[in-house]
Amino acid sequence: MKKLIIGTRGSDLALWQANHIMSELAGIGLEAEIKIIKTQGDKILNLRLDKLEGKGFFTKELEDELMAGSIDIAVHSLKDLPTVNPPGLTIAAIPQREEATEYLLILKDCVDVSQKLSLKKGAMVGTSSNRRKSQLLGLRPDLEIEDLRGNVPTRIGKLRNEDYDAILLAKAGVKRLGLDLSDLHVEELQTTELISAPAQGALGIQIRESDTELYQALQPLNNPRTAEEVGVERKVLNLFEGGCHMPLGCYCKKEADGFEVWTAMADTAEDFPNRLFLRANDSAGLAEKIVSAFNKEKKRPSKVFISREIGEYSYFRRALTQNGIEIEGRSLIRTFPIVNILDPFYLKNIDWIFFSSRNGVEYFFKLNPQLSKRIKFGVVGHGSEDALRKFGHFADFVGESGDIAEVAADFAALVAGETVLFPRAADSLQTIQKSLSAETKVIDLPIYETVIEENIDGSSADVLIFTSPSNVDAYFADNLLEPGQQVIAIGNSTGRKFDEMGVAYTLPYAPDEIGLAEAVFGMEIR
Repeated sequence: MKKLIIGTRGSDLALWQANHIMSELAGIGLEAEIKIIKTQGDKILNLRLDKLEGKGFFTKELEDELMAGSIDIAVHSLKDLPTVNPPGLTIAAIPQREEATEYLLILKDCVDVSQKLSLKKGAMVGTSSNRRKSQLLGLRPDLEIEDLRGNVPTRIGKLRNEDYDAILLAKAGVKRLGLDLSDLHVEELQTTELISAPAQGALGIQIRESDTELYQALQPLNNPRTAEEVGVERKVLNLFEGGCHMPLGCYCKKEADGFEVWTAMADTAEDFPNRLFLRANDSAGLAEKIVSAFNKEKKRPSKVFISREIGEYSYFRRALTQNGIEIEGRSLIRTFPIVNILDPFYLKNIDWIFFSSRNGVEYFFKLNPQLSKRIKFGVVGHGSEDALRKFGHFADFVGESGDIAEVAADFAALVAGETVLFPRAADSLQTIQKSLSAETKVIDLPIYETVIEENIDGSSADVLIFTSPSNVDAYFADNLLEPGQQVIAIGNSTGRKFDEMGVAYTLPYAPDEIGLAEAVFGMEIR
């Protein structure tokens, strides 16, 4: 085969991508050279992308040269590529993608650990992505969002010049360029917290449809798993008829038993995003199912009961209120401390402290513990992480799944052979502790107890959310489910109570306010 010509944009990241593909081609015996092509998105830097006409601001000129025959391959960031190929062109290969998470880069004097995302109140964040803006404001409505254009090094330079307090970038670009960020605070936002753009972190190798020999030669570079995952994400984008300016995030992950997909969408960048989490056995029809679930005409719950108090400005309240859903929040239990003074023995030679609830965090720090700087913290989920932040500490491990067995397995692998302190409720099931290896030392510290309220009034809500096994016991001591009521259990231990009762329930992906809101939004009242 003749020497191939690879077309690419001229940014540092685009050149890294093109050189990476050229190296991969060499590995399968194909020689290539690079041709730099300037696109509309490179030329116009004073306008937001959603103010430009048409689509494919970073890809059209490459496609034109590909169709004209002046290049043989176009290497794209797949998230920039329109979901429909021009006639005569095709995506020949999608290599394994880099992580799709986001980096929030923060000037160190603008860090406030006690706040969600570690950003000080009212911080100015730079991004021109409507998707990022909508989701950021959903998590932190106090932030000020300002436009930010330019390639990755340029954006980081503007942050260092203090034009912004923080900026958002895709981790993939920063990692590929190997940039030194040691002078900045780096907060990695997982795809379950801030949902990435469709195909974020993936590359697309585009060729002419008529080059069938080249198509076959490129197949060793194609990663079927990545292709299937981003295929779902890009189909969702296509069905919504959106471009890069649409406030849409979609991330698909293929697991051994099927697919997990997170989607966030808003009407405008200023609107609170609706979110949805779906599991499916295969990818056939999955994108259509996601888009259908966002149909505003479907019958959603009119009222939701949750067995905890819900703050006026909490994410869960704002998510449900914008969809016209009434919230009835009341705790059915009371908690009391059973330790008032912390024996220094418990803190000697500790490597980790693990919290399985927000109550555990709050009761532990009320004891004013004197902690070594080397101690690391683990938490069961983002709710406990937010509670830990209020006391000025980061979590070194955060459970990302609502399946406590998965969280336990991940934590056990991390702390094997170390010493872990567990401040907990007296009636805790101790699932994490029981999953640790024999060489891991467990120090048990019951610090509060739970008391069930009596004579609990039932709720007529369409959906009942239970946030602990104790709340289930309290509610059903005096009440039964009404016809048509649906149940959400915050985690496996709560769900086991319903298994014992023979009651069907929904389990959210994550045991936090985002996960609960996603679960409610995914329900349809029958």
